[in-house]
Amino acid sequence: MLRLSGVCVSGGQAAGPVVRVAEPLPEPPSTPAVEDHAAEAARIGPAAEAVATGLFTRAAGVEGDAKAVLETTAAMAMDPSLSSRAEQLVRQRSLPAPRAVLEAAEEFAESLRATGGYLAERVRDIHDVRDRIIAELLGVLAPGVPTLTEPSVLLARDLAPADTADLDPDLVLALVTEEGGPTSHTAILARSLGIPAVVAVRGLLGDTTVVAAEVDGDSGAVALSTEPIEVRSPERRSGAEWTGTGGTSDGHRVKILANVGAAAEATTAVSRGAEGVGLFRTEFCYLAASDEPDVATQRAAYTEVLRPFAGRPVVVRTLDAGADKPLGFLNTAEEPNPALGVRGVRIAFDNPGVLDRQLEAIAAAADDSGAEVSVMAPMVATAEEAGWFTERARAAGIGRAGVMVEVPAAALAARELVEAVDFVSIGTNDLAQYVFAADRQLGALAELNDPWQPALLRLIELVGRAGTDTGRPVGVCGEAAADPLLARVLVGLGVSSLSMVATAVPAVGGALAASTHRQCARAAEAALAAPNPSRARAATREALE
Repeated sequence: MLRLSGVCVSGGQAAGPVVRVAEPLPEPPSTPAVEDHAAEAARIGPAAEAVATGLFTRAAGVEGDAKAVLETTAAMAMDPSLSSRAEQLVRQRSLPAPRAVLEAAEEFAESLRATGGYLAERVRDIHDVRDRIIAELLGVLAPGVPTLTEPSVLLARDLAPADTADLDPDLVLALVTEEGGPTSHTAILARSLGIPAVVAVRGLLGDTTVVAAEVDGDSGAVALSTEPIEVRSPERRSGAEWTGTGGTSDGHRVKILANVGAAAEATTAVSRGAEGVGLFRTEFCYLAASDEPDVATQRAAYTEVLRPFAGRPVVVRTLDAGADKPLGFLNTAEEPNPALGVRGVRIAFDNPGVLDRQLEAIAAAADDSGAEVSVMAPMVATAEEAGWFTERARAAGIGRAGVMVEVPAAALAARELVEAVDFVSIGTNDLAQYVFAADRQLGALAELNDPWQPALLRLIELVGRAGTDTGRPVGVCGEAAADPLLARVLVGLGVSSLSMVATAVPAVGGALAASTHRQCARAAEAALAAPNPSRARAATREALE
């Protein structure tokens, strides 16, 4: 057997025959030049509509997480901005419709990459929609998961959320991908379906003679065989039902919140039972803006997102931009290392008016919506910076202000930091990439960005202890919170709220309700003492038994 390893994102063991997920379609050519521009452009809208209809049809046959993901992907396919841009390319450059869709989608994808963070992780979704529309235009089957006739292990270069959304757990023994990362939607969906999954497995697809595989979703080990092996189905683990109120089985309160960045995501979060919002990303209001949106425009946009959470807590993150996420009106200078440059709250130091106007709009939107709004600043490194932001928030009439802990310095100075604010929220995605100097978008470095890395957990412990000692709430709003097993470790480290992609809310809430606070504390102690992520997972499971 060929033995490989990757990043485990959903626990359990399974074995059986492999089925390879089809590779993406080849890049459509830009020739021959189109002569009838109107007729060619007119093909794009119906193709996008057909893709959306197919996805909505699939969504109608499922519930919960799968339904939300398929409906979100369908909405992306229907987005008129993509079709309109592709039609424009047909007319301007005489491109065939498939090529125009490819180039239009890449423009949108590049915009998301430049924005960074969560939005950059949605590039895979754009590519998925692109490939589906191109396949419709070419009259061929879209790439993706083939129809399964027997229980199988799926091997793929990567998987879009729509590929995994309506998988049948009785037929899919396990998922293994060569690319991808621990915070992807695919990872979250695999956990919600109880399917063992390992990502970032280098060399997975090299040997085409492989016919079977053994997958250990707890350790990240994958064994590929050229001979048939006995089928072993994963043991389905069940937890308590999600009641809508977060906490442990012995009554220790932990808020279960959602991360949102648009009105549609807010609606989904409410439907999944989120108690509120732990991270409202406001960058959507600024994307593609050549001029700063005025207060009235921001107010209306924020109100639309906040309204579904009237009477409930919402934490709004102020603009997270900079040289790594350029916005035209900020006139940020080119930097040799933008991820370490003037970004996040540092932009506000030189442009305080931009922050003040945003805070004014947020305060007004809070009044309009009835949501219980707090604000927090990104990329804060020192207690002085935290105090500066808190003062400006208070001056804008916002009574509760906090900061994100994404910079290792902030975690190391957690006591001073929490005393300068009303709360802190740990952004585990960025904190991990800064701790390990590992770009979270690079699949080759996915193991370093594994949120189970003990070094990362030890930094979280510092912040959790500071919060406990001072009585300040400590949240986690990175997608580490979306892992039901890791969520219990985080609670044991002193975290008082967990915020995640909406589809993960029920599973995390249910898992937490199945454990006592003391079990969470023991799990945290075991994970902190482990030498690596794999051992940390195993030790946590033992502590929770």
